Amino acid sequence: MTAPAASPSKVRALLRLWSLALALSAALVAAGERWPQPLRPDPVTVAALVLGLPLGVALLVLLRWRLPPPPAGGPAGHRGESSD
Repeated sequence: MTAPAASPSKVRALLRLWSLALALSAALVAAGERWPQPLRPDPVTVAALVLGLPLGVALLVLLRWRLPPPPAGGPAGHRGESSD
């Protein structure tokens, strides 16, 4: 089984995004090396950053999640593979 080939435009967009993230990471490392004093982490800020985004994404998924509608014939009129 072979994987489907990605279109060149998608590969270029992915490479552009990856290089942007790499450049941002390098800039943050360079800024951290030049920072004059160590930063003291605030537990509330750390907890908000670590837990806030995943909880926000989970809330977004739960609010937008929709189940597919039931089959038109209802449970009795629906014939699955097991009833063949």
